[in-house]
Amino acid sequence: MPNIKSAKKRVIVNNKRAQRNKSMNSALKTAIKKANAAIESGAADKEVLVTAAVKKIDQATAKGLLHKNNAARKKSALVSKLNKA
Repeated sequence: MPNIKSAKKRVIVNNKRAQRNKSMNSALKTAIKKANAAIESGAADKEVLVTAAVKKIDQATAKGLLHKNNAARKKSALVSKLNKA
């Protein structure tokens, strides 16, 4: 544990951010998996799930979890998969 006050604060802030990032990454992966599963099974609500996944990707990009090109690639893959189905 650090002795300097600012270093102590950095540890606390870093832990909070790591928790938030982990939570958002988990939600993002879950949304993408649900959308892919819906597309493959031909579910009736596949458009809704893809829209939700795209929203999660945009939110992750806004928070700095994903690079904008990585997000664009993920969205493009989801939408093209939806269009083929």
